[in-house]
Amino acid sequence: MLQHSLEIRVAYQETDGQRRVHHANYLNYFERGRVEMLRSFGHDYKAIEDSGLMLVVTEMNVRYFAPADFDDVLTVTTKVVELRKVRMRHRYEIRRGDMLLVEADSVIACVDRTGKLARLPDLSPKYQSDKELAS
Repeated sequence: MLQHSLEIRVAYQETDGQRRVHHANYLNYFERGRVEMLRSFGHDYKAIEDSGLMLVVTEMNVRYFAPADFDDVLTVTTKVVELRKVRMRHRYEIRRGDMLLVEADSVIACVDRTGKLARLPDLSPKYQSDKELAS
């Protein structure tokens, strides 16, 4: 299973009046996780878009267990759990230390500039070793 982890420090503008992360900002964290996972595999999301393909969210299911606060350091883990011709499924976990705060699942579809479904480009890791992929 392909996966990547990213540390994020919660910025003040991502919080509500109680200094807790506003629920909508977790979607941004998931997006950052996906983009950074591709980068860690040697792919450039901007180059994918420049080629005429876009990876668009078609489904998102989020489960909130505990809040994150301003200045917390969070770990966003992104996993590819299914890869098909034009779609892929991701699973996300956001933790503060060992504590699970949020988990989510998404479906991402590949479309061309007209919005028509298109075959996913080869997104297999270019630079990671087998040992890193197993973790």
